[in-house]
Amino acid sequence: MPIKAVVFDIGGILEYTPPTGWITAWEERLGLPAGNIDEQLMDVWRAGSVGSMTEADVIEQIRTRLGLDNAQLAAFLDDLWAEYLGTPNTELIAYFRSLRPRLRTALLSNSFVGARAREQERYQYAELCECIIYSHEVGLSKPDPRIYALTCERLGLAPHEIIFLDDREQCIEGACAAGMHGIVFHDNAQAIAEIEACIAAQASS
Repeated sequence: MPIKAVVFDIGGILEYTPPTGWITAWEERLGLPAGNIDEQLMDVWRAGSVGSMTEADVIEQIRTRLGLDNAQLAAFLDDLWAEYLGTPNTELIAYFRSLRPRLRTALLSNSFVGARAREQERYQYAELCECIIYSHEVGLSKPDPRIYALTCERLGLAPHEIIFLDDREQCIEGACAAGMHGIVFHDNAQAIAEIEACIAAQASS
């Protein structure tokens, strides 16, 4: 069966998001032991990633638990989003854009409350594809089988008609288990070559 859609992850794929060390820097600034911020906020990070806590509540929890004043809170959030949003992978963004109208395109991301507005402002992803499935909006995260089923449902396609690209092997394993054609991202040239090879192979099968 021919491929009809290509779905990309966002972070580490369309955005370069290397660790910036911002949490370690904040622990040093606040005189906290290493690992303390993630320990204090682990449930907040999780809740924000599946939308069970609003962005306003996330911000209030950060403020309260870390004892930040307004200026510190603003700087903390700036550092959080600087790492989250990263910098554009311009080559792969251009390739993703070029797939239409030959194929349909979508994005599937394990995300965080507030991501849609910020990514749209910086990257205009809504103009690149027909739908974006954010974990914080749907209450599911990869590799939960239900999020792949939801992606197929929103595209109106069978899993075997979809290629999914992600930089995390467990997320690709989940996609493959759901019946999609999964490709693990290593670099742009490899990803593009494997996507095109899969499209060609399925077209002739």
